[in-house]
Amino acid sequence: MFKTINQNASGEIVEKKSKFIANIFYVESVEEAEEKVKEVKKQHFDARHNCYAFSIYTKEGIINRFSDDGEPSGTAGAPMLNILNSKNLTNVLVVVTRYFGGILLGTGGLVRCYTGATQEALNSIEEVEKDIGLETKIEVSYSDFEKFKYYLKQNDIKLANSEYAENIISIIEITDEKLKLIEKNMYELNFKILNMNIIGEKYIEI
Repeated sequence: MFKTINQNASGEIVEKKSKFIANIFYVESVEEAEEKVKEVKKQHFDARHNCYAFSIYTKEGIINRFSDDGEPSGTAGAPMLNILNSKNLTNVLVVVTRYFGGILLGTGGLVRCYTGATQEALNSIEEVEKDIGLETKIEVSYSDFEKFKYYLKQNDIKLANSEYAENIISIIEITDEKLKLIEKNMYELNFKILNMNIIGEKYIEI
């Protein structure tokens, strides 16, 4: 289980004519984070620096990466990452774009500005808890569907989608533990599961 954000956000500060624009994104992989960085750099192609930091939660551990993008070492990416780590936030990317105002800020000033812009953006977001779960397809009869939905509601399992065919085929988002509980008690439930297949892993809100 981990803490993350439920929306993208932005924030901006100005220091001695230098503008620092922070953009924060929810991301689910290193590849997605790197692609977002490229998009921001393309959008702000005329900026002096596009520094970034991100933290990704995986079953094998947390992946942290950052870049100062030409700023003095340790003045941008690492302090931004420290902000994320201090809040225990993962699956989060922050990119701070700097438009240079012609006045040098010094190493201390840069650290304050990059962390300040990051914090400004974080102030407008809400934190949520997520975990790595499973997207699972479950088939039940029409007569059992209401009982099935009630079970999901009682156990805080998200019903993502339902397809109405010969039977009702639903996509649910479920933790490993809750899926094992269904499998263990399958024949004791008050509804019958006609078919069940795991589609794949998915980050799900707890």
